[in-house]
Amino acid sequence: MKKFNVKKEFIKETFKSFNELNVMIIGDVMVDSYMWGKVNRISPEAPVPIVTIESKEKRLGGAANVALNIQAMGANPILCSVIGIDYDGQQFLELLKKQKLSQKGIMKSRTRITTNKTRVIGNNHQIVRVDEEDEGDITIAETDQLLQLILFILQHDKIDVIIFEDYDKGLITPKLIKSVVDMAKKRNIPIAVDPKKKNFNHYKGVTLFKPNLKELREGLKFDFNGDNIKELQKAVSSFRVKQKINTALITLSEKGIHTNSRNVKETLPAHIRNIADVSGAGDTVISVAALCVALELDPVLTAALSNLAGGLVCEQVGVVPIEKSKLLDEALELSFVK
Repeated sequence: MKKFNVKKEFIKETFKSFNELNVMIIGDVMVDSYMWGKVNRISPEAPVPIVTIESKEKRLGGAANVALNIQAMGANPILCSVIGIDYDGQQFLELLKKQKLSQKGIMKSRTRITTNKTRVIGNNHQIVRVDEEDEGDITIAETDQLLQLILFILQHDKIDVIIFEDYDKGLITPKLIKSVVDMAKKRNIPIAVDPKKKNFNHYKGVTLFKPNLKELREGLKFDFNGDNIKELQKAVSSFRVKQKINTALITLSEKGIHTNSRNVKETLPAHIRNIADVSGAGDTVISVAALCVALELDPVLTAALSNLAGGLVCEQVGVVPIEKSKLLDEALELSFVK
């Protein structure tokens, strides 16, 4: 690892500085519905468990979970997305209101439904997930309307960093990406990206690009050995230079995280955890990484904090935001924090 020491006071001040940041999040939003229950027997109709439901819950999901993570870290999220004019859309707006999140970047579409992902959880294990969604691209007119809304917010709010949270549900299109990148560059606003397969190669000139290993393989259309650090580093470096990306941050699941920029190429190991659920870990990683980018932190420190955050949320069942106090406590125990 790169040799450097960070003082505990600097870490504490960094976490305080998160409170001053405004973060624009552009991406696919959804309602995460949960049905919690017990499993005591197998169905006589098919070889599947019977879940006796004890409680139900609805949470903000997708890019909205990134907003929750940003809020949990003390920063101010401004979510920009499209929902349907339907029951789930109304539920989504009510959840935003309940969480005291702004609705000013939310557009309503008459041509789309609001994405809803229902997870049935029995004995604290996910049994099945049911998705209701429209994966087609938003219309050209809706893209133009959303761009006007984004431009209005950029003109009237101090935005410190922009996050693209792409779930391949149709909100983010090549035109939207290029237009927002151009707007951001004119205003010197860094951009962090959590990509998916469809738009993988359209994110050119962004500040930070954070795929996981599976997404990297799919995006590059190249099956390299992820266990071979030199092979991974070579593939990531080549892609980063070609796409004119400042820093690539690759999450490697139980193997940790790899950060790759012009002067730094480091792989940090994962921390030992009691993993309960990996859902939403990527949302947490991109949230913490984006805040670090806004503060222009060292890429290794950015990777280390993001790595810690992603691991911490995996100890919770379901999609949940990070706890800032727990992350701070663990950050103060990093090997290079003195």
